[in-house]
Amino acid sequence: MNINFFQKIRNWFGGISLAHWFYTSLFIILIVSFSLSGWYIDKQFKEISNSIDSSSLRILALENSLSSTTNNLSNLSITLDQEKQNLENKIGDYRDEVNDITGTVSDLEKLSQIDPELLQKYSKVFFLNEHYSPARLTEIPSEYKYSNLKALQIGTETWPHLEKMIDDAKDDKVEIFVSSAFRSFDEQTALKTNYSVTYGIGTANQFSADQGYSEHQLGTTVDLTTTGLNGGLDGFDKTEAYKWLNLNAYKYGFVLSYPNNNTYYVYEPWHWRFVGIKLAKYLHSQNKNFYDLDQRKIDEYLINLF
Repeated sequence: MNINFFQKIRNWFGGISLAHWFYTSLFIILIVSFSLSGWYIDKQFKEISNSIDSSSLRILALENSLSSTTNNLSNLSITLDQEKQNLENKIGDYRDEVNDITGTVSDLEKLSQIDPELLQKYSKVFFLNEHYSPARLTEIPSEYKYSNLKALQIGTETWPHLEKMIDDAKDDKVEIFVSSAFRSFDEQTALKTNYSVTYGIGTANQFSADQGYSEHQLGTTVDLTTTGLNGGLDGFDKTEAYKWLNLNAYKYGFVLSYPNNNTYYVYEPWHWRFVGIKLAKYLHSQNKNFYDLDQRKIDEYLINLF
């Protein structure tokens, strides 16, 4: 490069050295660059700040929207829970109605299978014809009888209650045995005839039912005895067996048919009839005799007989 060119520049700047000029220019350029950079950075910062503010507003709007949606979902959930509860209540009501109907049908079916004769008041009130006998009879095992000279039978559904009663008495060190159980129409006829010949008709009528009026024909009634009576019945009310029965027989469904001062027959502390646990407990709690109740009241317990 021509040296005169640099000389002219130097003269133009009034004698400023080239190096001084160079650094001055460089300083000016740096100042301008920093200024421009600061302006650009400030601009970018403002843009970012505005963007952040805008984003914050959008986030706040989204949060408000989310909160509103959450509240709506919560309200919807409460509404659904209420509807669910209402539906469950209705289903429960329908189920109860169905159960009631089913229970009624079951009760009617059960009643149709229970012999209504079994809770009738037969002593001088109702009459059993000569052809009547329980639907099913079970032979009483020898260990439950006082004597093995004669087979004894009892209604099949009644037997488990009698068996448990005698077994539980034995556990309490009390011995109870069956002296007489089911008697057919013909057997009752023969027995009454024998008593009439032996004691006379008037006396026999005081303690023995005519054929067709005996509870023994139902298969739910037994005469009970214990040791020390030589197989007899007289004096049974003075025994531990009778005391035990008075305290516990009702728990097994048995009641004394002819207590002291009854209007049907003489006092028979050995004569016990199965009427079902529910009715027996009711009679015990009310201190009432089976024959004190109206037949319609007794019939209410038929479904609970077994």
